[in-house]
Amino acid sequence: MDSQIPSVRKGLLQLIFSGSFMKRWNDKLRPVELVEVDKQGHKMIAAFALFILNSESMSFKSRQRLGEDIILGGIFEYLYRLVITDIKPPVFYRIKSNPDHYRQLTNWVLEQLEPRVHPLGNEFWDRLRAYLQKPEDETLARRILAGAHIFASSWEFSLIKGINPGDAELKEIEDNFQNLTRDYLDLKGMDQLVHGSQEGLGGFLNLCGRLRFQKRWSQTPRIPETSVLGHMFIVACFAYFFSMSLRACPGRRQNNFFAGMLHDLPEILTRDIISPVKQSVRKIGDLIKEYEKQELEYRVFSMLRDPVYAQLCRRLRYYLGSDGTSEFDCTIIKDNQSLKVSWEELQGFYNQDDFDPKDGHLLKICDNLAAFIEAYTATRNGITNEQLQHAQWKIRNLYQKQSFPEGFHIGALLADFD
Repeated sequence: MDSQIPSVRKGLLQLIFSGSFMKRWNDKLRPVELVEVDKQGHKMIAAFALFILNSESMSFKSRQRLGEDIILGGIFEYLYRLVITDIKPPVFYRIKSNPDHYRQLTNWVLEQLEPRVHPLGNEFWDRLRAYLQKPEDETLARRILAGAHIFASSWEFSLIKGINPGDAELKEIEDNFQNLTRDYLDLKGMDQLVHGSQEGLGGFLNLCGRLRFQKRWSQTPRIPETSVLGHMFIVACFAYFFSMSLRACPGRRQNNFFAGMLHDLPEILTRDIISPVKQSVRKIGDLIKEYEKQELEYRVFSMLRDPVYAQLCRRLRYYLGSDGTSEFDCTIIKDNQSLKVSWEELQGFYNQDDFDPKDGHLLKICDNLAAFIEAYTATRNGITNEQLQHAQWKIRNLYQKQSFPEGFHIGALLADFD
């Protein structure tokens, strides 16, 4: 581990959020606005599922390395994409096919990223550079990410191909997706991901994809609008970065990312019920939780009832807290049981891979920080209303005096957003 304590700063949080502005398929007629952060969210849920299915026979250490490589690779690829912005895929692939041109582009990308990413430490920065400078590696992690990317992109394409008559590019794009998909059908679960639309893994990922249609703050005008799917990805990235800052063990870092990536999954079933409604009367919040649990069983876990998905279901239940805990509880696995612990215990004795720790307390902070940045950005873009102002005030006030033992101070970070 790097001796430098990783530091999470305003610029990095805003960079991660900036994918909410970045439009996809910008030269095509689109039934809904398609943005980069939503696609990344869909991609990383698919990568999570492929990771679980393709690592079941691995040793504990090999599985842990694979999970770390997938998470870091997904973050690195997203950061690269944020900088090259609107380069169309055919143009980018031509650049990538020429090593000299790709090296020049990558060096420029790294120059743009360094001021905001390097505070995370030399180890993270060196791994980012090495990953981006060697795109040809055919490791299992890269192949899982590539397969997940192709799935998420082709899923988007299925939304637009029927409403762009006369577009000569569509046939070429569709053929390209089909050819690329064939290269990854050896991955366990990839065939079901691509061809299963109602049941199994394909049905589950199609359900997850619908979270891009579900807008947060649905009754509050904002620029940009953000979806539940994109929000989940942002929270996952924040959770991973803050886990680094807290010196979380590798298993805890991974669990925090994947738990962040899935924490709002029940909103497929209930929609985005705003906090004042959940919190106004205790029985209402309890009723919503019970309804979410029932609907998850009926509409999600029943879809994954095939024994091949048993481990995937176990991980989903652990991250979502459907085993008697909450997604925002600090938990460990002990004697094959999920147990709730305090954050101090998690940061102390239980900060070990053997306990499979999940940091629900940190996840809730990241959830609130993502909401704060959504409100803050909308205000900076000229949208001023009582709901946005109140949200910012409430979150600032909540964390004004809260800091972690390593010196990371949430209130000080929020104070940078003047």
